[in-house]
Amino acid sequence: MLTQKGFEAAGALIAAAKTREIRIATAESCTGGLIAAALTTVPGASAVLERGFVTYSNEAKMEMLGVPAELIARKGAVSQEVALAMVDGALKHSPADIAVAVTGIAGPDGGSEEKPVGLVHIAAALRGGARLHEEQRFGDIGRHEVQAKTAVAALSMMQRLLD
Repeated sequence: MLTQKGFEAAGALIAAAKTREIRIATAESCTGGLIAAALTTVPGASAVLERGFVTYSNEAKMEMLGVPAELIARKGAVSQEVALAMVDGALKHSPADIAVAVTGIAGPDGGSEEKPVGLVHIAAALRGGARLHEEQRFGDIGRHEVQAKTAVAALSMMQRLLD
């Protein structure tokens, strides 16, 4: 579930994208479409939300975004390199001007000592411009809370690119 902070971040991003006539794409794994869903709660989002890729499986990351299988095998799906490849793929496979990608371990299972539950990699990029990456370690705070915090962080990262 998205928090009030998430809805506010979505509204601010939609307003900024409308002002700049910028189209948005999302590439989501651990959030399963929550970021795109947050954006669609804002009236008028259709003017700027171009598309959302829900690439929960490794196969979807490869097929829909062009993430190399070798990269996933070498670095793991939850990595900086895969998040950056996902955001690049979202821009390559859409006419969007800005994209965000998230990959992580929402829990309660799937974590390891090296990659614990709550680890999320977020990447955002402007077409032909800046690329950002953040590693977040939210901790084992519950699946929905990890997803909500990831969505807010992703929306905020896109906002920083537009500011």
